[in-house]
Amino acid sequence: MAIIEVNGVRKVYAGRPVVDGVGFSVDEGEIFGILGPNGAGKTTTVECVAGLRAPDAGTVRVAGLDPVADRDRVTGLLGAQLQESELQPKITVREALDLYSAFYPDPADWRPLAERLGLHEKLDTRFQRLSGGQKQRLSIALALVGRPRVVILDELTTGLDPRARRDTWQLIEDIRDGGVTVVLVTHFMEEAQRLCDRIAVIDRGRVVALDTPTGLVAGTAGATAISFTPSAPLPEAELAALPGAVSRETRDGRVLVHGTDETVNAVISLLARLGVTAHRLRVSEATLDDAFLDLTGPAEGRGLTERAS
Repeated sequence: MAIIEVNGVRKVYAGRPVVDGVGFSVDEGEIFGILGPNGAGKTTTVECVAGLRAPDAGTVRVAGLDPVADRDRVTGLLGAQLQESELQPKITVREALDLYSAFYPDPADWRPLAERLGLHEKLDTRFQRLSGGQKQRLSIALALVGRPRVVILDELTTGLDPRARRDTWQLIEDIRDGGVTVVLVTHFMEEAQRLCDRIAVIDRGRVVALDTPTGLVAGTAGATAISFTPSAPLPEAELAALPGAVSRETRDGRVLVHGTDETVNAVISLLARLGVTAHRLRVSEATLDDAFLDLTGPAEGRGLTERAS
């Protein structure tokens, strides 16, 4: 059952649409990822979901509620850690957690949450004295302290060191296992691959793909690559006829072919039939990075502004 429904959402800044007909649904209890280049419209989209911006067209529903018209009710069931958020400089970590807890009728005990996020030794530290990573972890804690049914995490682990990043990933998985729906905006492909049940790829304000991480990778052109140095030159006509091949090149005597599993099998059969030995044979699968680049294309000429991120 969908807990978030986004249909035909459009948002225009300075006469230019930065979100242009975005639509997707998020099932209750899943981790739903949103990927896209800088300026693709990701943050604007989730701000519309959170009720922080009203779309110029289209509809957004969270648990059947309009995030703008039903702001108070949506605030009670949705937590958000946004890409850029600031607190009063002199407020301490403890004061911030106490303050946010007071906003909810049944808040979580923030003490174990602070310890889980590595903030237990910084409870009396003022916000202005926290490092970037510590501010990020506090923002995550504040998003979770109200026991939300839905949590939006925009650039979840930006500024965190590798250990803190992995600890945070485990926390998010635990939260999902507890029944919370997570919307995750990220640039880290490893993060998306590990955490997300499904991913929407947004480019130039539109959803260009929506699938599981495995499905996105499988749809990548030339999802499998085979490279080798043949002991003798291979006939160009034979390489051109390989089934499923989407590209091939020979450089300094080394052959690289992108295609499918069928292509790999055909290359091996060709080598055996011709009696050619493949030196330094390597077979590799496409990654989510490859799928992302395949879907969004080159960055040149995008002409995107930071506001549209």
